[in-house]
Amino acid sequence: MKIVPLLHEDEKAFLALAAEERWICGRWEFDFLLRHFPQGCLAASMDGTPVAFITSIKYGKSGWIGNLVVRRDLRGKGIGSTLMKKVLETLVDAGARTLWLTASEAGKSIYERFGFSTVDMVKRWYGMGTSGGRAESEDFSLTDILEIDRAGWGDLREAILKEVMERGTVNFFHGGFLIGQPADEGVQLGPWGADILGTAGKLLDGARIIVGSDTRVFLDAPVRNVNASMLLHSRGFTIEGSALLMFLGERPAYDPTRIYALATMGSMG
Repeated sequence: MKIVPLLHEDEKAFLALAAEERWICGRWEFDFLLRHFPQGCLAASMDGTPVAFITSIKYGKSGWIGNLVVRRDLRGKGIGSTLMKKVLETLVDAGARTLWLTASEAGKSIYERFGFSTVDMVKRWYGMGTSGGRAESEDFSLTDILEIDRAGWGDLREAILKEVMERGTVNFFHGGFLIGQPADEGVQLGPWGADILGTAGKLLDGARIIVGSDTRVFLDAPVRNVNASMLLHSRGFTIEGSALLMFLGERPAYDPTRIYALATMGSMG
């Protein structure tokens, strides 16, 4: 087995394994990761064939690990652990002091052996857009979005925010923003940050109007934001999955009360 850089020509194999895991992971994420942190995107190769993958990205002093997947017939042989060790080293060498990932309950013990601790749980919510009314939004700048996001995550995540702003629709009110991103199975809501529940509610209602009544919407929200759960329940959203939010290293300045939805469905924060 060889550990080699993840390349653009590996995209089909990578997305195939991701689909087997029922991950919501699009081609745009693959391309974004290879552009912004290629040294942290690796494959395990056997006889020239990629059989496992891991991706990562660095924001400021933070790193996010995602998409660790091993071909099912080769699991339990240490391939995933080898990839994880290499990516941890790469992120630390790049200056990351806090490392993040999401994990299933089944995978919790694996990551705990690397030193990761659970800081929250993320619930996956599904709902529908709405019809009628008019979506309102205020003028904003990139700096406005970055500061609201940093209030929740404790770091400056400019690369991912600029990317999703360019590919999605931004709603903004003073103290909050919500970006709706196109996806194969509907529209992903997130990233979504707000300082108070009233602002979060206005953002959600506007985003659902933009989406329209025949479109499914989904998002990942932290459980420790109880206002997010109350709001989503009140708008008819239902939960269809969960994951643990874990970190390693320096404890982050994490404030889940400001975070209503992640920027990606688990892979990049």
